[in-house]
Amino acid sequence: MSTPFPFTAVVGQDDLRLALLLNAVSPAVGGVLVRGEKGTAKSTAVRALSALLPEVSVVPGCRFSCDPASPDPGCPDGPHETGGGAWRPARMVELPVGASEDRLVGALDIERALAEGVKAFEPGLLADAHRGILYVDEVNLLHDHLVDLLLDAAAMGASYVEREGVSVRHASKFLLVGTMNPEEGELRPQLLDRFGLTVEVAASREPDQRVEVVRRRLAYDDEPAAFAARWADEESSVRARIVAARELLPSVRLGDPALRQIAATCAAFEVDGMRADIVMARTATALAAWAGRTDVLAEDVRQAALLALPHRRRRNPFDAPGLDEDKLDETLEEFGGSDDEDPDPDGSGPDGDGGGGGQPPSEGPEGGDTGARPEAGEEGGEPQSSGGGSGEQQPTRASEPFRTKMLSVPGLGEGAAGRRSRARTEHGRTTGARRPRGALTKLHLAATVQAAAPHQRARGRSGRGLVVRRDDLRQATREGREGNLVLFVVDASGSMAARQRMSAVKGAVLSLLLDAYQRRDKVGLVTFRGSAAEVALPPTSSVDAAAVRLESLPTGGRTPLAAGLLRAHEVLRVERLRDPARRALVVVVTDGRATGGPEPVALSGRAARLLADEQIASVVVDCESGPVRLGLAGQLAGELGGTAVTLDELRADSIAGLVREVQGDSRRAA
Repeated sequence: MSTPFPFTAVVGQDDLRLALLLNAVSPAVGGVLVRGEKGTAKSTAVRALSALLPEVSVVPGCRFSCDPASPDPGCPDGPHETGGGAWRPARMVELPVGASEDRLVGALDIERALAEGVKAFEPGLLADAHRGILYVDEVNLLHDHLVDLLLDAAAMGASYVEREGVSVRHASKFLLVGTMNPEEGELRPQLLDRFGLTVEVAASREPDQRVEVVRRRLAYDDEPAAFAARWADEESSVRARIVAARELLPSVRLGDPALRQIAATCAAFEVDGMRADIVMARTATALAAWAGRTDVLAEDVRQAALLALPHRRRRNPFDAPGLDEDKLDETLEEFGGSDDEDPDPDGSGPDGDGGGGGQPPSEGPEGGDTGARPEAGEEGGEPQSSGGGSGEQQPTRASEPFRTKMLSVPGLGEGAAGRRSRARTEHGRTTGARRPRGALTKLHLAATVQAAAPHQRARGRSGRGLVVRRDDLRQATREGREGNLVLFVVDASGSMAARQRMSAVKGAVLSLLLDAYQRRDKVGLVTFRGSAAEVALPPTSSVDAAAVRLESLPTGGRTPLAAGLLRAHEVLRVERLRDPARRALVVVVTDGRATGGPEPVALSGRAARLLADEQIASVVVDCESGPVRLGLAGQLAGELGGTAVTLDELRADSIAGLVREVQGDSRRAA
């Protein structure tokens, strides 16, 4: 077994270490979500925490870690008698992003269950994590069906496995810890709310601290055991302090003044529901216990708010989490006051560590066409410019976003789970049956019975039971929804900037990004202006990143439409190699003009047909305005084999049947 990096040797990251320690003191706090850029010791700190947790007493031989003092009466390995148990270290179980449902919740032997009536159950990760830590690295990339299972287990404290009327239930109470890089996409709100605390981490910009990070990491990599031995005393000290804080926790008093501050703070930041109030109360209590005090102080409430509220306050999907600390201080001051004198005014507590329990111990590494579309200045008012910088205008703000009509890719895919296009999935409505390829996961009972029925006499059936063999089993095929790659190809030329159209265009793209966020898509952004096109954002799950790039998008210059389409084709080619199952939807946002260079219209037509030949679904958002319209966007849509919609038609409440039009045009092009 490898030697973990010592928790107390982590340099900086005070909020992260404190949040983890508070959960070690009081698991009822509800876990931690760690957000931050790569390479900031997120995983290192989480893995190091497990070595500090006190040992747990379990029933010997129980695969579900039942507490011998109060064993689970419904344990599949039970019943258990109360009495002495065996002590073992608390487990930290890692849930891989690509894990199957059976690996998470466990699996039943369907064949034995049908033929013998035996509940032969193999526990999953939720059973292993009971009374320990369940750690999910890159939790924002976890598939939706696994998220649903985690939500159920976290809410009920138990895991249920159901297979065609055969069910198993076992206790599953765990400390949920997740790490994520926001650049790779956000987390579903339902799961986000299940994390008690959240912290933002970033690499230090102080040279001395960065030097110390590198020094400790190199020392650990050279001799892990020797490095850990040098930090053994600090680790033991923190472990003992966690035990002492756990023992003190039941004695901590949460007075009415602190409760009023908690309630007022949650109301001031307009958090939904009451979970935030409860988590803040538990966190403030744990902070006091960690500081060795029996009274919750105002600074405990403040620190609890900074940890428990940023991911719960009401915000737009593209707003970064965080709290206005001035507003927080004003609220705490307004509802301050106490019914008792402060027993420990300097907040030092018996251990003398100060600061309302708000600091973790020790400082430590992180780990020329005659039919050419009009030139600028003729119809569109586009500045005469051939370079990307010439004629450039300042970025304009996006108009207010709106709810868009759903766009989808025609046909039936097999991509990642999502909410956009039809796909064969593990979850959804049952559409048929097939022989299982590999392990059976979703039994089609009727098809299985039909397959077994003709062979009952030959198999010597004598009773009422059905004789089922493995060859009779049928896997249910299901249809649900998948997430797609939505690639935005945005015209940022001078003609788009004319008549202040760019604000409306950005508002439309922002609205589509919001839709992609809700439907769990990957997004990419290609822009074209001047003489070239560029990939403003490679395909990513971070819709937030796309919104930021869109907001700062400059405009000006000619309209190299062909370059934009060709760059989109190249992006899709590379992405197919990386993720061949994910289908793409190209959304071209333009007025359809093509200027600059030789034969711009002919070149753009050939580039469009290149995408059409590969049957790539596409929609052209027509941004042309004014009393006289040339219909160039419609011509482009025809060459792409897609459909064209105006900015007004894109709104969900202004057009019907847009999805059918996209699908119908794509089928005709195919």
